Amino acid sequence: MTDPSCGCADDQRTTLTRRGVLGRALAAGAAGAFAGLAGDQVSTQLAFAAGRYSGDTLVLVSLRGGFDGLSAVVPAGDPAYYAARPDIAVPKSRLIGGTSRFGLHPALAPLLPFWKAGTFGTVQAVGQPAPNRSHFSAMEELERAAPGTSVRTGWLDRMLGGLGASSPLHGVSVGSMMPARVLAGPAPALGMKTINDFALFGDQAGQPMAATLKTLYAGAPAVLSRPAGQVMGSLAATKALAAQPYRPANGAVYPDDTLGRALRDVARLIKGKAGLMAASVDSGDWDMHENLGAAVPGKRMHDKLAQLAAALAAFATDLGSTGMKRVTLVTISEFGRRVRQNGSNGLDHGYGNAMLLLGGGVAGGKVHGRWPGLGERHLVDGDLAVTTDYRAVIAEILHKRCGMASTRAVFPNVRSTTSGVVRAR
Repeated sequence: MTDPSCGCADDQRTTLTRRGVLGRALAAGAAGAFAGLAGDQVSTQLAFAAGRYSGDTLVLVSLRGGFDGLSAVVPAGDPAYYAARPDIAVPKSRLIGGTSRFGLHPALAPLLPFWKAGTFGTVQAVGQPAPNRSHFSAMEELERAAPGTSVRTGWLDRMLGGLGASSPLHGVSVGSMMPARVLAGPAPALGMKTINDFALFGDQAGQPMAATLKTLYAGAPAVLSRPAGQVMGSLAATKALAAQPYRPANGAVYPDDTLGRALRDVARLIKGKAGLMAASVDSGDWDMHENLGAAVPGKRMHDKLAQLAAALAAFATDLGSTGMKRVTLVTISEFGRRVRQNGSNGLDHGYGNAMLLLGGGVAGGKVHGRWPGLGERHLVDGDLAVTTDYRAVIAEILHKRCGMASTRAVFPNVRSTTSGVVRAR
């Protein structure tokens, strides 16, 4: 069988170079999820950040499909909300937490203790600088976060570069074998489906791929040995974590779904002191054009919010108040939904949205942001207007919680918010 990547037949495999072997090992399996492992941009050591980096671990939860922030953080004090959604609005009597003008969807009940404790909060009327109702292009812009520039890297990559990340385990996307697009760029990063499944393709009894790789690259030129060292160090670290049975602390119970499993592994990396600076996880299926449903169990939006809340609450409970002092979790989505329900009792693609924030440094128990109102004259082509750039919210987190003196390289031409969504460390 001929390998299309180099044109080598089976009987020619002994002539492969070190570079070829590393490329094949990485491209073939979970360890192929490494990004930015080439040239002088990587370190020969794993030098975990735990001893140097003193900022928060930023956990990014991407709500893919277009999250309806008006269902999650309900503008109960705005009568236009109820007029626009006669069949799917959340009744005032069912709202929990919130403020005099807003209330939380009842499915977010698992997060209510954190709201009351001041570690869970929200930002309303937040989003991208300009409307974009295309899932693909809006998410691409969301993760690049540099409109009007030639920048093509992901903003999490730029964050890691600004913080001096030197190990793939400083930036991890969990739940996928490939690093998230938000991590695209020169900073070392990796993607893994789960900690327990993270391994080189083909590494098994009788076929010691990892050991062979280690021997092959011993004494190799630095341009080759550095990436190999990064790979082997990350494999060793995750293998050590996987060898220890993991039991969530404080009675935390993660839902057995994609998001729950991913956040469970993020907690393992944090508690295992792997040096994690940033983690990216996904939560999909938020594109509800039809049958969004009433705010009761068994309906689409209720059950999706309940799953989200259960996973976030389990994560915060597992880490405990001490662990969450050094963690800030934030949700983003490519766009919000239309204010007015459609003929299928669903919501089409919109603009303004809500972000959820969870962490020890979060100024919780409140809804941040300037509310523009839902009256017709305040809408943007039928959508909730954006009064706060999502990048400005994250920039405030990077500045106050992650220790970045300037965030201009991460978010070009954007100033961080000064509304106090988080407290300074």
